[in-house]
Amino acid sequence: MAEPIKVLIVDDHQVVRRGLRTFLEVQDDIEVVGEAADGAEGVARTEELKPDVVLMDVKMPGMDGIDALRRLRELDLPARVLIVTSFTEQRTVIPALRAGAAGYVYKDVDPDALAGAIRSVHAGHILLQPEVAGVLLSQEESNSGQGRGSSLTEREREVLGLIADGRSNREIARALVLSEKTVKTHVSNILMKLDLADRTQAALFAVRHGLTR
Repeated sequence: MAEPIKVLIVDDHQVVRRGLRTFLEVQDDIEVVGEAADGAEGVARTEELKPDVVLMDVKMPGMDGIDALRRLRELDLPARVLIVTSFTEQRTVIPALRAGAAGYVYKDVDPDALAGAIRSVHAGHILLQPEVAGVLLSQEESNSGQGRGSSLTEREREVLGLIADGRSNREIARALVLSEKTVKTHVSNILMKLDLADRTQAALFAVRHGLTR
């Protein structure tokens, strides 16, 4: 039997944390390993508990969710972050995705859909609401410049296509019969050549410019 997905809940409202924990604890394949009441505590608990997925609120006192995401990226922690927010404004959600979130859902999400979202981001997929994906794609188009995709090698294009499919480095390595270290190098080169910050932006670039598999 596979190990359960370890989840950390980061939200400043105790009632929200309790509600999320109550639902998730009845899922056979999900284990809540801890809670945090703000971004700083969330970063510290992520370092300590090493969860697979972090459920992160955006608006919190002290260090908010976006600053916490940036800090997690600086620390190069492998946890995937799923934003769980009541804020639907694009000016709130898009910076979180830019900061490295694997996706987001609203706090009124159906419980089964939340469990599915956790499983999806844990599997390496990017979870975007259609309206936010559209804005990101529009921004990517306006910032793309001429010929950025042409700077990629054929192998880098293959890797980019698999990133757009939501594949992890391990899955890409298996698909292309490469080592994970080689795939990681290809991913770094792709981000550098395309002047992108993360895999989310790379996946959106691939979709917008017809570089998917």
